[in-house]
Amino acid sequence: MKKRKKSNIENSLSPDENSGTEIRSVKSSSGKENSEEPIAEKKVAAQAANVKGQRVSIAAKTKQRIAKSQQAKHPGTSICFYFQVHQPFRLRNYQFHEIGSNHFYEHYNLNLEILNKVADKCYLPANEKLLELIGKHKENFKVAFSISGCALEQFELYRPDVIKSFQKLAATNNVEFLSETYYHSLSFIYSKKEFDRQVELHSKKIKSLFNFEPKVFRFTELVFNNELAKHVASLGYGGMLCEGADKLLKGRTPNHVFRAAEVENFSLLLKNYSLSDDIAFRFSNRDWDGWPLTADKFAKWLHDHAANSETINLFMDYETFGEHQWEETGIFEFLDSLPEVVLDHPDFRFRTPSEVIQLYPARDIYDVPEYSSWADEQRDLSAWTENEMQREAIEKIYSLEKLVKESSNEDLMKVWGKLQTSDHYYYMSTKFWADGDVHKYFSPFISPYEACVFYMNVISDFEISVREHLKKDIA
Repeated sequence: MKKRKKSNIENSLSPDENSGTEIRSVKSSSGKENSEEPIAEKKVAAQAANVKGQRVSIAAKTKQRIAKSQQAKHPGTSICFYFQVHQPFRLRNYQFHEIGSNHFYEHYNLNLEILNKVADKCYLPANEKLLELIGKHKENFKVAFSISGCALEQFELYRPDVIKSFQKLAATNNVEFLSETYYHSLSFIYSKKEFDRQVELHSKKIKSLFNFEPKVFRFTELVFNNELAKHVASLGYGGMLCEGADKLLKGRTPNHVFRAAEVENFSLLLKNYSLSDDIAFRFSNRDWDGWPLTADKFAKWLHDHAANSETINLFMDYETFGEHQWEETGIFEFLDSLPEVVLDHPDFRFRTPSEVIQLYPARDIYDVPEYSSWADEQRDLSAWTENEMQREAIEKIYSLEKLVKESSNEDLMKVWGKLQTSDHYYYMSTKFWADGDVHKYFSPFISPYEACVFYMNVISDFEISVREHLKKDIA
């Protein structure tokens, strides 16, 4: 029978390790110790030490491999790009004498003019650029959109080419669509039932147009508080977007995933307003000490956060690209170059809100007992509710809820929904300085007082129409 050849490991083992026999001195017949035995014993001991060293070395290398593997699996820092797309149905200068006789409220020509301008300057070229960047950077470049129902309806009516361009983006699977209220309203504050109706309406619209079921929610203008978080979580969403307000962060960085107060398994992504506004508001401001803002410079600012940031959330109006910041400012060149220089850092990736929520645990609680938003310096509800005109207008439109829903008239329901759009109250703001300038920029009216008068005239006629419809049903 052939003897098995010993392995290298077995050959290197000492006798006690290999056979269990004892190592001891062997005396010759004369009673003197054999001088060869100590030499052999030392050799065996040296071999054993060598094997032990090999084992330690193997263990150390194994630990290194595991550490490297874990490091490779770490998601690094995410850049979460979110764009809001919204166009309201603006009202015309509806006069008092028209009440009861003219039921057409919208400024058709102005709405069409603005839609065409923004579609050509922003939506189409920006979508084309994003599609190109996704093709170039594949899975490493992703973005998210929230598109109001008002905008989607106008695209369908007047600019179907814009819908098609968004559908091309959706087909890449690198774009996430978020849920919101259909009419870009403040409905949750005044009617939770109406809020739920609009959220469902919007989700169905996104599903029908883009074959996408939203999993993350954002309320109008990032309005948020603890009560809203609880309600949205109860609807089945996994998280929300909100403003990273300094007064609420209290010295903490917004660059982590947070958890809503008293809500389990519901994540919050906070806007880094400083970095977001560098693009959205300051990009073309020559008086800003950061001008000119190049992709390399901005990427460095992002990379500087690598050590203490898991997600940097850049939230802004999509109209930033080409409309608020004109093409001549270099905004499209900036967008074109940004992904490549950001991705030069091996730990950075562009990810969608859902991916960020799945990748990172919530690090802390973001407690927001009172409403916050991303609007104006105060970052609260004052953009829509700071004066008596605004509050009266909002209260009046929601006071008609019962009558409108009793009518069961689809056309009246649509008109009522459009009249809830937050832009109408935004135009009525009487704020001064920088905030006032922004309100004026967006308003189609000469003054906030005109905005209020024409809106209240419309509401008066609309109420007459609803009541007349109910009378006919009774009759």
